[in-house]
Amino acid sequence: MNIMVVGVGGQGTLLTSRIIGKTALNAGWDVKLSEVHGMAQRGGSVVTFVRYGKKVYEPVCEEGSVDILISFERLEALRYAHFLKPDGVMIVNDTRIDPMTVVIGAMKYPEGILEGLGKEHKLYTIDGGAIAKELGNSKVLNTVVLGLAAKHIGFSEEEWLETLKATVPQKTIDINVKAFKAGYEN
Repeated sequence: MNIMVVGVGGQGTLLTSRIIGKTALNAGWDVKLSEVHGMAQRGGSVVTFVRYGKKVYEPVCEEGSVDILISFERLEALRYAHFLKPDGVMIVNDTRIDPMTVVIGAMKYPEGILEGLGKEHKLYTIDGGAIAKELGNSKVLNTVVLGLAAKHIGFSEEEWLETLKATVPQKTIDINVKAFKAGYEN
C-alpha cells in the first residue's frame, strides 16, 4: 500500500504519517516512511510517503503509484495529484492557504481545484478546519482528515484509535479521539 500525505508546514502532515505507519506496523506489516520537510517551518510544502506490505524495500513512491493521497490543502492536492494511481483515492481537506507567490501577487491561486480533481480522480473532501473548530481545537484538523482517510486505508477503528492514543501527547488524547471519530463518521 502506497500512501502520500501532503500539506503545508504546521498542518500535522508528519504526525499523520507517523500514525498511519505505526498502525500498519502494529498490524504486522513491514513499513517504510519518508519525510521531505522542505520549507515546512515557513508555510511551505511538506510531503511524506508511507509504504507498507509484506516486504517494503524503499520508502519513496514513484509518480503514478500512490493508492491514497491525503492532502491538508487544495493546492497541495493539485500539486501532487500526478503521484496517484488511475484507480487511487484522494482525500482532500477543503481549505485554502495562499503560498508566498500568491501572497506577494506574483501568481494567482487556481480556481476550481476540487472540481477539476473530482473529474480525474476518486475524490473525497472534508472541511477538517471547520470540524476541528466545532470541536474546540483548530489544531486537530489533521486528525479529522485522517479519520476520513482511515476508512479507505483499512484497519479497524479500534486499531486506529489505539495507535492515535499512543502517539499524540497525553493531554490531547481526548480531543484527538473526538476529531478522528468526527472524520471517520463523515
